[in-house]
Formats: sequence, C-alpha cells, structure tokens
Amino acid sequence: MKQKQIQTNFQRIETKYVLDRASLARLEAEMKPYLMEDDYATSTISNVYFDNDDFQMIQDSIARRGGREKMRMRTYAAQPTEESQVFLEIKKKSEEVGFKYRLVSNPLSVVNYITNGLEDHTISDDRVKAEVEQLQDRYLDLKPKMVISYDRYSMKGREDKKVRVTVDSNIRYRDYDVDLTSGRYGLPLLEEDKVIMEIKVPGHYPAWLSAILDKYGLEDQSFSKYGNAYLKTKERLARTVKS
Repeated sequence: MKQKQIQTNFQRIETKYVLDRASLARLEAEMKPYLMEDDYATSTISNVYFDNDDFQMIQDSIARRGGREKMRMRTYAAQPTEESQVFLEIKKKSEEVGFKYRLVSNPLSVVNYITNGLEDHTISDDRVKAEVEQLQDRYLDLKPKMVISYDRYSMKGREDKKVRVTVDSNIRYRDYDVDLTSGRYGLPLLEEDKVIMEIKVPGHYPAWLSAILDKYGLEDQSFSKYGNAYLKTKERLARTVKS
C-alpha cells in the first residue's frame, strides 16, 4: 500500500451545499467529465472536537466572532484504537477563506496535550502549538466535547488536481462517550436522504464548475457540522430539563 502524503497547512476557499441524494446524482453526472476519484476516494472519518464545558469556542464560531476557530482530533481509521493515526487540527476562517494547520499524532498524546499540557515527540509542529496556546488562553479548560463521524467520497479535478469535491453522508454526532475508541455511533445530524457536498478550491471556481452550479441554481450554505451538532445538543438538553 502506498504511503499517503501528509499535508500540514492548507489555505483554500471552501463552500458547502446540503443536498438530497437525487440532486447529488444529477450533479455528479454533470461533473463527471471534469472530476476523477481521489487517491483515497472512500473513507470513514471520525472527529473529536475540543471545547470547554460552556461550548464557548463553537458559540463564538456561530456568532462569527474572532477567527471562527475549531480544534479537533481526526482519524480515518474505520475502527479507531489508542494507536491509530490521528491529526490534531486547528481550523480558522477569514471571510470565505479557510485555513487549516495540523500535526500527526495518536489519541492519547493529543488528549494529554490539550487537557494537561503534556507533550511528547509527536507534538512537534510549532505553528500548531502556537495556535493551540492562543485558543487555550482564550478558552479555559478545553477538553473533548463532541464526536462527529461520517462516510466521505472524494473527487479531484482531472486537469487541476487542487480542485476537490467531497460528499459526506451518514453523519452521526454525540456529546457522550466522547472518545474516538468508543466507536462510530450517535444521533443523525441530517435527514436520512440528505448529504453535504463541499467544494474546495485554492482560488476562484473553474468556469465549468460555476456553470454547473448556476444551471441548478445552487447557492452555498454556511453549514458547520460541529455548530449544528451543538445546536441540536442544546435543544435536546433543553427538552430534557423541561420534561
């Protein structure tokens, strides 16, 4: 199996569209001449998002305060264990440009670093560490607060490989058992027939992509998986208190 190349810093325009599967099928047929499967076309993704007990980081992101940051631990392992490869990622957004900084580690090292400040040889990227320290100064007592997992299908441009289109489905979230090694389960984030298509480009959309989106009258949506999972969790807890 060939070694996957790991990119640690990203800067790109990211736009999301919530679609039903029938609409997605029509779009994929239109885009097929311009896209090909990514090197790792199908994957399972599990994330742990870090926040404090008041969920201040995601509340600031929803309110578009600061850099709309999110801190998460991500793995592509289908059944994560304590030894699985994970990425500690910091995501930021300025206007519509997304920035992502990450390092490669394992679940135990990442949790120990975020919650207790303990570093080992895997916590070695100075840019990521600087971003983490800024967030820890702003949001005290960060800890694992939400698990979000889903299936992803990834495509890239046939001519411009930096154009990427991903489709996320079967999205589940939970604010309990917040541990990657507990498995991929939880509450559905979207209706069963809905998926999230995300387009990621380094600059402007290529002409063919703009034409297809215009043809179907698609407008990008501001949709944060963590943000929506937090809002659903807040609503569920409110209903529990009332009952």
